[in-house]
Amino acid sequence: MKTFKRNLLFILTIFFTTILFSQNIQEKKFNSRELNTDRYLKIYIPPSYAVDSTKLYPVAIVLDAEYLFDVYVSNSILFASKDEAPEQIIIGINQNQYNERYQDCSYQLENSMPTAEGASFYRFIGSELFDFLEKNYRISPFKTIVGNTLTANYINYFFIENYPSFNAYININPYYATDMPAVLQQKALSLNDENINYYLSNGKGNIEKYQAKINTVNSLFEKIDNPQFNYKYEAFNNNQTATIGQSIPSAIASIFELYSAISKDEFDRNIKDLSPADAIAYLENKYVEIEYLFGSNLKMREKDIFAIEPIILDKENGDYLKNFGEMINKLYDNSPVGDYYIGRYYETGKKYKLALKYYKSGYMKLPEGDPNADGFYQNVERVLNKRDGVTDENETEN
Repeated sequence: MKTFKRNLLFILTIFFTTILFSQNIQEKKFNSRELNTDRYLKIYIPPSYAVDSTKLYPVAIVLDAEYLFDVYVSNSILFASKDEAPEQIIIGINQNQYNERYQDCSYQLENSMPTAEGASFYRFIGSELFDFLEKNYRISPFKTIVGNTLTANYINYFFIENYPSFNAYININPYYATDMPAVLQQKALSLNDENINYYLSNGKGNIEKYQAKINTVNSLFEKIDNPQFNYKYEAFNNNQTATIGQSIPSAIASIFELYSAISKDEFDRNIKDLSPADAIAYLENKYVEIEYLFGSNLKMREKDIFAIEPIILDKENGDYLKNFGEMINKLYDNSPVGDYYIGRYYETGKKYKLALKYYKSGYMKLPEGDPNADGFYQNVERVLNKRDGVTDENETEN
């Protein structure tokens, strides 16, 4: 019975998610000068686009749209609803009505570079499609491109440019061209100014020669120590079709880690050894980057603020408690937490008059009947006892 209920809940979730995103999908016939023909696009626009006329959105270009578009859109909606990724404008390019993908993604056997037809498709995306997006939509600087098998090899031509066109590359079971592993390694090593996210997956359904090339790329990438290159590899014990559904959500989670709240892994990797000042700066910079890259002017999450609390409390004798409290008050002026930390800072420094001021201020912000009220008032009583017989009329805030 429990299994039945879980399956029913899953089916209903998929059903209502499908209804939600289908209402926001446009289909467009795009007359391409580069391709000298009409191409058909699927365009997903998040519901909030019509509500906030100032917000910018990252863009995802999805090749093989007949197979990949709906999977990517449904996952993007799910991650955005969980506040683990920004909402995205998603453009799918249909390539399978007349097997266009083989001409679009064709390359020369002698050097693994695009053929004349492949170069035309490259210009279609990099010039015509980008121009269309910039003229018609509010897009942020962050761009993702997604491909599977043959189209997954093709998306790498945008990566190996002098200045990569995309910030993130989702390579699902790529059919890498012969020379591609060495070219990719050279590019990943040389990244300097660009931060690139590169996701690579491999399913057991891939034929041996492509398995070998994927494994070669992975072995080369694993040895690269370049902070500009954020790489994730996954091997799945499933066929190619099943790995699509596994790869896309995993790739989104990796690519948009910056956007999501601080995880234990992010804390251990980037924060735990920082000084209090550097931890506060890291948190502030995280939200500056989120706004710049994704167009999302997020209010700093309380969860992220408290993630760095142990560093503020445990290091440098609490010298940064005041800075921490002021940051919280600026963001959450109705919360007593900021006042608590400032009060603690002054109490530690034996400036009891100022400590009392902030403890009382925090206490007054608590709603009537709040279960934390008694504990908070204990701070006031403790400082009142410490003040007995102590002259602090010359205390000043600094």
